[in-house]
This record gives sequence, structure tokens and C-alpha cells, in this order.
Amino acid sequence: MSCLFAWWTVAHKKRFEWSGICTNLGACSRGRMPSVIYNPKTYATIPVGVVVRRAPGVTRWAAWSWRAVSVLPGAGSADWRELRRDGDTVDYHAATAVMELHGAETESYLQGISARVPSVYVVMRARIAEDAASRPFEVVLVTASPFEAQDYADTGEEIVEKVAMPEGLVAWVREFVEEHHQEEEFKKRRRDKTDVNGVEDGIGDPRIHQISDVYRAPDASRKGRVH
Repeated sequence: MSCLFAWWTVAHKKRFEWSGICTNLGACSRGRMPSVIYNPKTYATIPVGVVVRRAPGVTRWAAWSWRAVSVLPGAGSADWRELRRDGDTVDYHAATAVMELHGAETESYLQGISARVPSVYVVMRARIAEDAASRPFEVVLVTASPFEAQDYADTGEEIVEKVAMPEGLVAWVREFVEEHHQEEEFKKRRRDKTDVNGVEDGIGDPRIHQISDVYRAPDASRKGRVH
């Protein structure tokens, strides 16, 4: 489901209106900036399940350690469904999020899949609820953009986990990049022309001691100097 939203700003006494299609109704209702489809012709999505592992904590202050360990491209919906158990270590299919690709962000995707280990980034937020002990995190986003992931990491409000990207997902992202990526043309910056007639500070000022008298005012000898 989508909803129409608008954002207004006032700058230089002019009003600019910007609008787009919100692809996340929940994001709109919670007041977060939702995802916007800037160009439907260069836009693609895929559902991606997030697997979160609960393991015994390594310190006495935390009974459990939670982290995203893998993703499941094309997965159906889930709500902390147990996948496997090995003693006290349990893997959960915590949730399924829609991973989006935008044509304007191909430079970021290209950098991500060109890394030694291509990865996706899972953004999670701690939950404050009665069942937080068994469902401690809300999956906010799954993205193939390391730039977008860094933006979330910089806020310090969310947990960002780097997870290896499955080969099939790498191929899907690479195909999108090859279809829509456009190299930016390098434009050489022209050097500013020097104004040879510009005034040099201090030259011609009779109050400032000069190395040479070339620019000194004729009556400089009769006025005081600043040494």
C-alpha cells in the first residue's frame, strides 16, 4: 500500500513544494522520511528475509548476544520464526523487508558489489515492548547501498549489521547496475584569472613601513609611520 505525501520548505522567501509516492505506509505514520520512487523506470524491489542469531552472551552483563547473520532473497513474511537450534544458539527468521534499488544510486551499489565480500546492510532498531526479551529488534531496512548504511550508522540510533550477499542477489544487483549506471563526465575546472589591478594590502599606505619607496605617497616623509 502506498500513500501520497508532500514536504515543504521555505528558502529565500520562496516556497518550493516537493512530492512523491511513499512506499511504506508505516514509515509515514511514524513520521520517518519514507522511501520515494523518483523514477519508476529505474526502480526495482525484492523481498529479503533477515536471519537474526541469538547466542549466549560473552559477558555477565548481557545474557544473550543478538546479530543479523544472513539474508534470504525472495523470502515470505515472518515474525521471529525459529529456523534452527543448536543448544542455546537459535537462528530466527526475524522479518522480511523490501530491498529497493534506485537508478540514481547505482554508484553506491557498484561499490558494494565490487568489494572483496559483497554485502547487504541490515538496519535494526531496539524495541521497547512487553515481548522485547524474545523479539528485541525491529528490522527497519535492508539495503545494498553502503552509503545509505553509513548514514544510519552515523545517527547512532540504529544498529547496522553488514551481512554477506548471496550470489543470486549479487547477480540481481549487478544486472540492475549494468542497465542503469551512467558514468559522470569529468569536467575540468577552469582556473580563475588573476586580477593584476587588484590592490595589495599595505602598499602605498604611508603609515606602514615599506621595503621600497616605489609606492609611497609623496608626503610620507612628513607623516608618522607604524613600525
